[in-house]
Amino acid sequence: MKAFEMRLPASLEEAIALLPTAEGDESSRLVAGGQDLLTELKHHLVEPERLVNLKSIPGLAGATWGSDGSLTLGALTTLQDIYEDERIVTTFPALAEAARSVASPQIRAVGTIGGNLNQRPRCWYYRAEEMVCLKKGGRECFSQFGRNKYNAILGAGPSWIVHPSDTAPALVALNASVEIVGPNGKRTSSMQDYFTLPSSGNVLRETTLAPNEVLTRITIPAPAKGSKSTYLKFKERSSYDFAVGAVALNLTLDGRKITAARIVLGAVAPTPWRVEEVEARLIGRDLNDETIELAREGALAGAAPLSENGYKVPLTKGLITRAFRAISRS
Repeated sequence: MKAFEMRLPASLEEAIALLPTAEGDESSRLVAGGQDLLTELKHHLVEPERLVNLKSIPGLAGATWGSDGSLTLGALTTLQDIYEDERIVTTFPALAEAARSVASPQIRAVGTIGGNLNQRPRCWYYRAEEMVCLKKGGRECFSQFGRNKYNAILGAGPSWIVHPSDTAPALVALNASVEIVGPNGKRTSSMQDYFTLPSSGNVLRETTLAPNEVLTRITIPAPAKGSKSTYLKFKERSSYDFAVGAVALNLTLDGRKITAARIVLGAVAPTPWRVEEVEARLIGRDLNDETIELAREGALAGAAPLSENGYKVPLTKGLITRAFRAISRS
C-alpha cells in the first residue's frame, strides 16, 4: 500500500475543496467506512496521495423521519443501524433485508450506506493488480471472452461488470433519491439515474458523481397504502458473499390487484436493473401464478449470457418467483 495523507475536514465545504476537479484525477479519494477502498489500496488499484475522511464531518449519519412518513438516511449511516431500526424493518423491509444481507456483522457495523452504493466492481480482472482491463484504462473487457461466471447478462458492453451493491436495487425499487453536494451547491438525483451504464460514455465510472462531489443523503418517499416490498439474494457461500443473483420487489396492492410495481434485479447488469416494461404489464392484474410467470419470463427476456454465466437466467427467474410469492403470502 502506498503511503498517503489523511485529512479530517470539519465541513462539507472543506472536504470538497480537498477533492480533485478533473475526471480521472485520483490524487484525493473520499473515505467513509473504508471497506471497499482499503481493499483497492492494498491491491494497488488506486494510489491516492490523500484520503479525505467524511467521518469527521457532523450530521452525515442517522435516520430522520419526515412528517409525511418519508425517510432520510445520512450517507454515513451504517448498514447495521439500518437493519436494526425496527421502523425501517416494518416500513421498508426491502432495504432492511438488503442491508442485513451485506457481508459479515463486523463489516456491517462499520460499512456505510453511502459506501455500499459507491462500491467499485468485484470482477476478478478489475481486482487483479496485474490486469489492465477496460475498467482500469485498458483496451478490452477480458471477461467478455475470458472467465465470466459472475459477470453481466443484461445491459452490458463494452464492459461486462455487475454492480456489487445489495442496497442499490432495494433503494431503486423503493423510488429513493439522493442528495449530492459539490462546489456549486446541492443537487438531487433519483437513485435509478444515479448509476450509469458502461455504454453511457465513460466506461471508467459507475455513477454520475463528479470527482469533487459528495453523496450526503438518501431519501425514500413514504410507502403508498397497500405497498409491500422484499429483497432476495443468492450467494455461493452461506456465511457471507456478494450476490450472484438478486431481486428487489416493491408492489402496491388493492386486495389482490396490482396497482403499482417496481422490479429491480441485482448482480446481473452493470447497474441495478429495473424492468419497467414488465412492471407496466403487471398493472391491473391479480397477483397469481399467471402474473408471476409473466414477470419472471419478461424480466429476463433480453438476457445475453456469456460462456460461463447462463445459469443466472434460471437463477434470477427463481428469485423473482420467490419474491412475488413472499409478498403474496405477507
